Amino acid sequence: MTTNALPLDLQEEVAALTETGLYANAESVLADALRTLLSARPDLRVAVACRLYDKGRFSLGRAAEWGGLTIEAMKEELHGRGIHRRTEDEPGTVESMAAEAARLAGRPEPRW
Repeated sequence: MTTNALPLDLQEEVAALTETGLYANAESVLADALRTLLSARPDLRVAVACRLYDKGRFSLGRAAEWGGLTIEAMKEELHGRGIHRRTEDEPGTVESMAAEAARLAGRPEPRW
């Protein structure tokens, strides 16, 4: 996003911040503003973490970490937002893990 997409008063404020020399460019002003907003608003961090999980950008663990939640709390957040959890493993991996678990337990290998 360029600063041209911002309202004129915000464009002027961003420009003034870069003119002070405190920020190298408008992008660094906006990045710092976003980091500050997300630090001050944990609810927004959770919302963003859920959205990035839903888009496939975050794993469950990464979403929980980024949102500042436990895995269980993140699962509840996802459920509450109607976001279906996905398996992190390919079906073949899950099958081989099940077969290995059965072998270690002394049970017959599962039949798929």
